[in-house]
Amino acid sequence: MRGKAGLIIGLAAGYVLGTRAGHERYEQIKEQALKVWNLDPVQKQVAKVEQFGKSAIMALPSTLWKGAQKVTAAATTKGTPGQRLDAAIDAGEDAAKDVADAAETSAEAVKDAAENTATAAKKAASKAGSTASKAGSTASDTSSTGK
Repeated sequence: MRGKAGLIIGLAAGYVLGTRAGHERYEQIKEQALKVWNLDPVQKQVAKVEQFGKSAIMALPSTLWKGAQKVTAAATTKGTPGQRLDAAIDAGEDAAKDVADAAETSAEAVKDAAENTATAAKKAASKAGSTASKAGSTASDTSSTGK
């Protein structure tokens, strides 16, 4: 699927840049993309993604620190050196699972936020496109009637 999407994007870029009006069309597309990007619903979703990213970054170090504390505590317990080693290994395995779970949860949250941003951008683009087409049809109606 990614290959097909890349091919379509490549063909579209080649068409836009290869036509006589390519640069003008490129500027129009760029202008519309910037308008959509700067819409409030899109920027709200971007802020959410940034917040999720920050929380994900903050969750992992604390999980790593807690894991390191558990391993240290297990390695310094009473018992023979072999028992302490086994306890430290067990604590390390538990800590690794905790870190993996935290990373997976963070990744899922960021992915969900990114999908929500894409959905909001599509809705905003659709709304902007329908507004632009209405404005264009109004302008053409006005020009055809001579007003």
